[in-house]
Order: sequence, then C-alpha cells, then structure tokens
Amino acid sequence: MSEQLLWSIGSTLVFVGFAIVIIAIILLFLKNANSEKGKVKGGGVFIIGPIPIIFGTDKESVKIILVLSVILMILMLVWIVIYHSFK
Repeated sequence: MSEQLLWSIGSTLVFVGFAIVIIAIILLFLKNANSEKGKVKGGGVFIIGPIPIIFGTDKESVKIILVLSVILMILMLVWIVIYHSFK
C-alpha cells in the first residue's frame, strides 16, 4: 500500500471517530432533556506507570473500576512477557 493511501485511511478514521463522538453526545443530551432527573453514578481511573489512581461517585463504582484496573494491569503484564519472549 502506498503512503498516501494509508494516510488518507487514517485521517478518515480519525474524522469518523470524532463524528461518532459528537453524534453520541448530542443524542445523550436530547435523551436526558426529555427524561426525569435520576441518579448518576460513575468513576474513572488514571494509570500512571504501574500505579492506578481511582476515583468515583460511590463505593460500588469504585469497586468495579478497581477490579477492571487490576485486570488491565494483569493483561498488560502478560502481554509484555509474551512480547519479550518472542523477541
């Protein structure tokens, strides 16, 4: 494949990704504008090196994110071991 074609495909995929995100945000706002007020739960994690920094709005969200971040760290370690063993 030529360099020009790969660059075109990559930039098109980035544009399509941004368009999907914008459409999803607009649909979310339209859906929430017509509905009743409800509880919002959520959380997130920053993984800086091997250290996860976890935050959330309630204990249940934090527990779920903690489990997911531990699974992610295990998968990354397995991937690193497998990658370096074939190199």
